[in-house]
Amino acid sequence: MTVVGAHSHQCFKMSWERAPLLKGKTILVTGSASGIGLETARLCTAMGAKVLGVDVTKRFDHVEEFYRADLTDGATIDALIDVLPKGIDGIANIAGLPPTAPADKVLAVNLFGLKHLTLGLLPKLNDGASIVNLASLAGFGWSDAIPAILASEGVHVDDATRFAAEHQITNAGGRSYFFSKEALIAWTMQNRWTWRDRGIRMNTVSPGPVDTPILSDFLETLGARAEEDARIMDRPGTPQDLAPIVAFLLSDMTTWIRGTNIPADGGMSSNILCEMHGLSS
Repeated sequence: MTVVGAHSHQCFKMSWERAPLLKGKTILVTGSASGIGLETARLCTAMGAKVLGVDVTKRFDHVEEFYRADLTDGATIDALIDVLPKGIDGIANIAGLPPTAPADKVLAVNLFGLKHLTLGLLPKLNDGASIVNLASLAGFGWSDAIPAILASEGVHVDDATRFAAEHQITNAGGRSYFFSKEALIAWTMQNRWTWRDRGIRMNTVSPGPVDTPILSDFLETLGARAEEDARIMDRPGTPQDLAPIVAFLLSDMTTWIRGTNIPADGGMSSNILCEMHGLSS
């Protein structure tokens, strides 16, 4: 039984490789040099897309064009927007910093820089384009952060340091990371219909713990909380678990999914909800 199951799973993964879901599309992937971003760039290329990669680290694997950019700096993002071509069919906003980075940098890359780049690229997007933001299970409690989320609206990426200080968002307990993902999920929901007249949609994917080079940063920051998650889960996710979900949302098969946050966490968010509502077995 195990052999058959493993074989079937492998065939399923291979079918993604052969599926021309993104044939002829131009897809921008931020964070394309490592982890989920690298795997997303690889898979989108395999699915027929022309991939434009963006990262601070030079790496040309699986991208047709590469752009080096620091997403903490507004002027750099503006320059990137200027040089990127028109006719983009999808944006995969995957670049992100872990909670061990300075709080203002986490907010800049994970939230304010992402928004600045996305909004700046709207004129270069084709009608019917898809925007996919990589959020996190860490954003699960977004509804408890509404005042700070509302205050973050319209904050320029270059004002991340001021915002973090004013709202006392620090690295303690990974708060800077958690808030960046909470606000990102909320921003995505708020813009469910903003560009509907052009057929442009935006959604988020929220992974749980993922086995990437920054997993150790989360374990270091979250401590006992991370140990509890590890006890409950059968394994951490992998970039190969997440990239197909991002690619699917970038495809024309998902035009009726708008402003939605898709958990991809091995069941962790369902476990939390069951515990919250007394449904645990």
